[in-house]
Amino acid sequence: MKVVLTRDLEGRGFFGDVIEVKDGYARNYLIPRGIALPATEGNIKHVQEILRQRSRKLEREKKQAQKTAKKLQDLTVEIQKPAGEGGKLFGSVTPSDVVEKLKDKGVEIERKNIIFPHKIREVGIYPVTIRLHRDVRVEIKIDVKPESKD
Repeated sequence: MKVVLTRDLEGRGFFGDVIEVKDGYARNYLIPRGIALPATEGNIKHVQEILRQRSRKLEREKKQAQKTAKKLQDLTVEIQKPAGEGGKLFGSVTPSDVVEKLKDKGVEIERKNIIFPHKIREVGIYPVTIRLHRDVRVEIKIDVKPESKD
């Protein structure tokens, strides 16, 4: 079934995209939750009109995201967590930890926009992607260190 997205859907598409999905997924999940509409001519025109109206706002948001990306480029965030023998963490590093450290550096990012390639459960340096806009992503490094026992 073809549907037109009324919200960004991670891994599938962005607002206004017409995508092909299984009938059950569309009828039981996307349409009832307001994430998509059936891809009729009227619905597609309606969403395209909204896109035209939003285009200036999206362009401003993209420019702001690019400025933020320049600030974050080549940034290394240091996070200290309790660790045991061999560098294993008691728990893991979460997106909330990264948001907190970025806030200390004067950058406001939403937790949902931080993408970890895998769970971070050991001391070390890891790349983490931050999605600032649908077209703007930046990679930062997370330096996980054991908490000092002072």
